[in-house]
Amino acid sequence: MSNYSIPRATALRLPIYHRYLRYLHNAGKKRISSSELSEAVKIDSATIRRDFSYFGALGKRGYGYDVDTLIDFFSKVLNQGRLTSICLVGVGHLGQALLNYNFRKNGNFHIEAAFDNDPNLIGTSQNGIPVYSVDELTERIQESHYEIAVLAVPEETAETILNELIAAGIRGILNFTPLRFDVPNNVRIQNVDLTNELQTLIYFIDSNMDQVDDYQEYKY
Repeated sequence: MSNYSIPRATALRLPIYHRYLRYLHNAGKKRISSSELSEAVKIDSATIRRDFSYFGALGKRGYGYDVDTLIDFFSKVLNQGRLTSICLVGVGHLGQALLNYNFRKNGNFHIEAAFDNDPNLIGTSQNGIPVYSVDELTERIQESHYEIAVLAVPEETAETILNELIAAGIRGILNFTPLRFDVPNNVRIQNVDLTNELQTLIYFIDSNMDQVDDYQEYKY
């Protein structure tokens, strides 16, 4: 992402805006208001206007926002023209699902290699992605210059693998384990806990439906 200084919550919403704007472009839509965008992405219009304001005057009063201009701008902010190589560590059930999906809706990043310790998987190709031994992790990361790793390994090996990824030069980690780690300042880690997300959703449904809007704000 570019050098704009924006809150983390805003940064998390930018891909949502960009994805829907691409949909509008493909549908032939030329301009959109914050209220129309709000209805589509289920984020209140005041939040959208505040998010956009961090980047200067993106729209015009009485006109709204030009769809193509926003797409071009947010593509640059999100570095959509930059190709990013990703490796996956852990080819269990979750890893297999990630390989099957492989971010196919995004042309600028995808998983290029996977690593596991299962001899039945090592040396095979899973959904077109080669699977290597975790013993080759450091060597292949440094050779192929992977920047991001997806961590989908059992808890008992997670910390060891994480430390090896960082030592090998990985700059970003998408962590699917339930563990939380401290990482150096030059490394970013994003935690994805599906069980926690589901439990949070159930809590809001069971406790107070009026808090759903707060949950959506938290999510994005």
